[in-house]
Amino acid sequence: MITAIVGITFVVSYFIPHFPFNRMDAWFADWFSIIQACAIVLGALNLLKLSAQKVIGQKKDWGYSAVIILSFLLITVIGFAEGADYRDPGTSFDWLYVNMFIPLSATMFSILAFFVASASYRAFRARNFEATLLLVAAFFVMIGRVPVGDVITGFMPVGYRFSDLANWIMDFPQTAGQRAIMIGIGLGVVSTSLRVILGIERAHIGSGE
Repeated sequence: MITAIVGITFVVSYFIPHFPFNRMDAWFADWFSIIQACAIVLGALNLLKLSAQKVIGQKKDWGYSAVIILSFLLITVIGFAEGADYRDPGTSFDWLYVNMFIPLSATMFSILAFFVASASYRAFRARNFEATLLLVAAFFVMIGRVPVGDVITGFMPVGYRFSDLANWIMDFPQTAGQRAIMIGIGLGVVSTSLRVILGIERAHIGSGE
């Protein structure tokens, strides 16, 4: 009932820019912040609970769960101990963030490069016409983004070099495909929102029936 009321209210407020509908965003903003804060707390507690169960049961890779618990407690205790200035440069919290969290994040993103390369290899194999077209387009875009592309086609007039071809692919075929995908995503969001508002989809309240 709450989901339906809030959803219908926002739909109506989008089309009626008059009081009280034009104030709905501001009125609901505080409630959204409260719900988000509660969700963060519940998520953290659930993470600790699942990790503790893994450690206690000595399940597979339970050592990682122990690291999660220790890291969570360490950063939380330090953050509360340093008070409102915990984000200031030179604090222990800032040292942990700069010297531990940022390098770990960079490592995770660098590992993703290998997964992207593997996925690209599987996607770009010329098994049919569509895959071949994707492979050819990807080749021209990649070689047009590096200096060697213009070195190879430097004898050609401006507008016909690899870099120009790469820009054309990104500006026209890629943009057209991206817009088509965005339209599909928009239709999917609308259909899913209607299912949630009408109570057909109730997974967000823990009920899949």
